[in-house]
Amino acid sequence: MKLSFYPGCSLEGMANDYGQSIEAVFRHLGIELVELDDWSCCGSTAAHSLDEMMSVALPARNLAAAEKIGFDLVTPCAQCFNRLCHSQQMIQKGLFDAPWPVSGDIGIYDMTRFLATPEMLKAVKDRVIRPLKGLNVVCYYGCQMVRAPRIAGYTDYENPLTLDQLVSAVGANAIDWSYKATCCGASIGIARKDIQSSLTRRIYREAIRSGADAIAVACPLCQMNVDVIQHRTGPHRKGEKIVPVFYFTELLRMAFEGHGSPNWFRMHVANPVPLLRQKGLLDD
Repeated sequence: MKLSFYPGCSLEGMANDYGQSIEAVFRHLGIELVELDDWSCCGSTAAHSLDEMMSVALPARNLAAAEKIGFDLVTPCAQCFNRLCHSQQMIQKGLFDAPWPVSGDIGIYDMTRFLATPEMLKAVKDRVIRPLKGLNVVCYYGCQMVRAPRIAGYTDYENPLTLDQLVSAVGANAIDWSYKATCCGASIGIARKDIQSSLTRRIYREAIRSGADAIAVACPLCQMNVDVIQHRTGPHRKGEKIVPVFYFTELLRMAFEGHGSPNWFRMHVANPVPLLRQKGLLDD
């Protein structure tokens, strides 16, 4: 199987560890990710908050590149997924004339939705070498992957389940909680750090109250915000525990390969190594 792959800007920098785990997971699943040739930034918040034309044109360039390849498109970033879907819909409805040929015929998937189809869930379960038993995880989707429903296509946007299904498929305990689709404040972080910190701190503390050992995410910005807030608030000084924030593909990779490696997590702020040693999931 082959898929077009739009990595987005984050995988080139702050989410490089996410990219490495994605490559490993899809290799284990026997799926070839064909990276778009000469892809460019989707515009994300900066474009759609300032210039509607650019908010459609920037993703359209990447959609045109994907259509040349001819495979359905998958992207690991919630914001990229949202902007690509929005651009495709605007073009399909005739509300925007793209400077590149875009028919809108290819499917666009966020990575969790593709891997949580019945066929792929079975493939995930079949490739587990070591189930992540005893690891209690809350799944955090954020707001961009599931909303607006008319753009993202999620019908269960108040209680999405794709991440929960994937975490359960590799043997971890997916804990239900009420904050899985709340906003982490990423878009407002530069202008109002106080608001962003308040939103992110609430997510982190609710994860603790739920009894979670860790948080699973599928968005580089969500991962960064919930990860970094634990350094800013100094949970070790307040008696609150460290709650590592894993990309869901890092959890799948550990289950597929039978162990984790400290080298995989060097970019994490909330150090997951002690937890993984405690759970017997780390190869030292």
